Amino acid sequence: MTIPVRRTARFLPLIFAIVVASTATSAPRPLKIAPLDVVTSRGDFHFQVEVADTVASRERGLMFRKSLAGDRGMLFDFKTSQAVAFWMKNTLIPLDMLFIGADGQIVSIARNAQPMDETPVPSGAPVMAVLELRGGRAAEMGAEPGDRVREAIFPR
Repeated sequence: MTIPVRRTARFLPLIFAIVVASTATSAPRPLKIAPLDVVTSRGDFHFQVEVADTVASRERGLMFRKSLAGDRGMLFDFKTSQAVAFWMKNTLIPLDMLFIGADGQIVSIARNAQPMDETPVPSGAPVMAVLELRGGRAAEMGAEPGDRVREAIFPR
């Protein structure tokens, strides 16, 4: 049985509204998980990180997370070097932000960024990536500018 087009046209706004509503409330897509090492004077520290490499995934970041394990994090891959600034809007846990140059070297570190703070946290120089870890983790590792991050996006 076929339905005449003019009868179907009445339902197009309703169908459109249902599709928009269902996509607007859907959960974000899971991100790729990758191994990452931070090499400091205290040794090599191993992580499994979510890779945020799209505009949407970088905008969401670690917002709304209630916890972050010590061996987990999120790597924001910008693909090219640029000055960036992060904020903690809708972020419920303190974070350390390691700003990383294209060569994998840590350029600067923002330690224990405060939850829900909308003050911009600038990189201070062009960076290709930012690694977010649980607040205090950079100090536990002894991470300092000049230390290295090893991950597939950085040259060996």
